[in-house]
Amino acid sequence: MTTPFWYNAALALIKPLYQWRIKKRAEDLQLYQQECLERFGPFQPVKNRNAIWFHVVSVGETNAAQPLIEHYLKAGHPVLVTNTTKTGQARAKQLFLKAPYESLFQAVYLPADQKKLVRRFIEKYQPKMLALVETELWPNLMIEADQAKVPCLLINARLSEKSAKGYSKVPSLTQPMLKSLKQLLAQDQATLARFIELGANQHTSQVVGSIKFDIHAPNSFVQQAAQLRKDWDLQGRKIITIASTHAPEEQKLLAALQPILQQQPELLCIVVPRHPERFDEVFVEAQKLNLRTQRRSLKQTIQPETQVYLADSMGELWLWLALSQACFVGGSLNEPGGGHNILEPIALHVPTVLGQHYFNFQTIVDEFVAAHAVVVVQDFEQAARALVEIIQNTAKAQALNDAAQLIMQKNTGSLQKHIQVIDQYL
Repeated sequence: MTTPFWYNAALALIKPLYQWRIKKRAEDLQLYQQECLERFGPFQPVKNRNAIWFHVVSVGETNAAQPLIEHYLKAGHPVLVTNTTKTGQARAKQLFLKAPYESLFQAVYLPADQKKLVRRFIEKYQPKMLALVETELWPNLMIEADQAKVPCLLINARLSEKSAKGYSKVPSLTQPMLKSLKQLLAQDQATLARFIELGANQHTSQVVGSIKFDIHAPNSFVQQAAQLRKDWDLQGRKIITIASTHAPEEQKLLAALQPILQQQPELLCIVVPRHPERFDEVFVEAQKLNLRTQRRSLKQTIQPETQVYLADSMGELWLWLALSQACFVGGSLNEPGGGHNILEPIALHVPTVLGQHYFNFQTIVDEFVAAHAVVVVQDFEQAARALVEIIQNTAKAQALNDAAQLIMQKNTGSLQKHIQVIDQYL
């Protein structure tokens, strides 16, 4: 098995552009050099060979894989995590690069998907197996792992109809890639059917549910939230968090909430943009709306007169959710959208609102919608009204929360099914 010539030629052509993008977004020269070292070689020194290798894209996938990674670290297995994004790597390090796991854990960027680079990476780290999380498919990575006899599994797999159509247009790339998988563990029947239609082996593919339902908020964040509530005198505040937002969601939602924020001084809106490069832009938008705004990055605290708190930090979403009484999950009212994980606020018993463009989490969200366990809105005005109603109407909030917790309880157990399959390769 090999990848088509055109794919490798395209990678070679875009490599300079890729390097330019890394340089443009790097905060300083040292971080740029470190990222280039990890993406293009000669790579970081190896902490542990024969590690279980998890590849996760960004924050959402890292959070989804958290209970699985934690299970193997607790069992004494070395773990290597590769990420595609800066936020994903920051989250992985924040979760696991600390006692008691520090000596067993390493997180680096995934190398660019060129044959020689991937081959060198595998030869250097010598992983025991590779678990790709959700839909993170890289052709050379998967085929080179197969040829190096590193078992490759696609776990917690999800595939939207839109993504499946994209993959179906390049069968010369998709089919060899899927044939290299030893196991495919799908979140739902629709995902399984799409992968099999694209060329996955139906005998080694099965539905095991989503490990996202086995999610739990780290205790440290829950305790930190309780402490902040006291330290910042937030007991009397009604707090809405708008999380994982993309442009123009922050500006539009804050504009819709502005009259209510002006009328009700006890109301507070915490804004957690999805991408760190947009932090300054979001601050400017809040200023334009004349909303009194404090910033986490400047170590500012929430004051009695604060209307908006910009959580421009990395890896603290659990903290802000733990402070909230209502949440809007972003990436769902922008175009084309796709949505983000609604299970994080729900795991903390926070009633949740999201927009109509949630196709990345279609099956999960649809189950909550059918049980009236979340609120789906068509526009920003509806979102603002729904959030305020949840804050003001305790019966509505309780009904949403009760329905959501029933679904969470019904769906737990996928984690154990994943462990049973992965253990076969250890």
